[in-house]
Amino acid sequence: MLLTPLLILLACTAALTAALVWGGPRPIQPLTSVNAPFAGVDFTGVPSAQRYFARDGTSLAWYSYPPATAAADALLHRVVLVHGSSSRARSMHVLARALAAQGYAVAALDLRGHGESGERGHVAYIGQLEDDLEDFLRAVPHGGSQTLMGFSAGGGFALRFAGSDRQALFGHYVLLSPFIHQDAPTARPDTGGWASIGVPRLIALTLFNRAGITRWNDLPVLRFALDEASRAGLTPSYSYNLAMNFRPHDDYQADIRNARGTVCIVAGQDDELFYADRFADLFAQSGKPVPVTLVPSVNHMGLTLDAQAVATVARHACPA
Repeated sequence: MLLTPLLILLACTAALTAALVWGGPRPIQPLTSVNAPFAGVDFTGVPSAQRYFARDGTSLAWYSYPPATAAADALLHRVVLVHGSSSRARSMHVLARALAAQGYAVAALDLRGHGESGERGHVAYIGQLEDDLEDFLRAVPHGGSQTLMGFSAGGGFALRFAGSDRQALFGHYVLLSPFIHQDAPTARPDTGGWASIGVPRLIALTLFNRAGITRWNDLPVLRFALDEASRAGLTPSYSYNLAMNFRPHDDYQADIRNARGTVCIVAGQDDELFYADRFADLFAQSGKPVPVTLVPSVNHMGLTLDAQAVATVARHACPA
């Protein structure tokens, strides 16, 4: 009578163990449309990194772009800028300059696990990124209104924050071609070839986490399609903790419904990672219709690098 349940338990244990050990993300071919555009970017004028301390004592990096205009109200609105997956604040340099030229004060963050902020690819717990962002606002206060603007995975994280109980810390949320969820209608297969997901390990760790077991959350579950030239400065893979934190919640529709503030979306019409023409319907069907601007003839990375695209974001995506 006891033998069958025991055998089932042993089989499940063996399967979970195998998923943890061998079920990680596979190698993935570099995605040219993401890697190549940065070769032609002029990074002249990237400001020096500044530091602030998070609640756990870790020093995290951010970059300040003062507004170009000296008008009296120039500092009344600040844009806190969040990069995409694998990336860092430096990758947002072109967009940050365009925003500053329009009179916004810009703070571009190296989120923990990226760039100059902590161990690349890792956070200590799911929810640490939200804590870090709140700590930044306290460490570097701003007297006027603020927009949280995130690109790609950073846009998904901005949505996560917009639907949280800390949403009032920002007056506006701008989602730039946001990652919503791998099962959302906006998602292309394998994110258009950008990410390799260790599905067996991801499932095993999710089950363990639901049981309150988090000791293996530092194992990698995502690997990105970086070329060799990019790997040194970017983040090649994400642990389970970081992968689950740098995105909306699994119930992404609840994040959308719970976002009571102003939200808008800007995406490239030719985005190869997401179906840009589906953002409007997704948000409307989830209970929060939002304005969506599609920039013609612009792909995913072009949204933060193309002159027409960054001008569109700077002019129209930050409600005053």
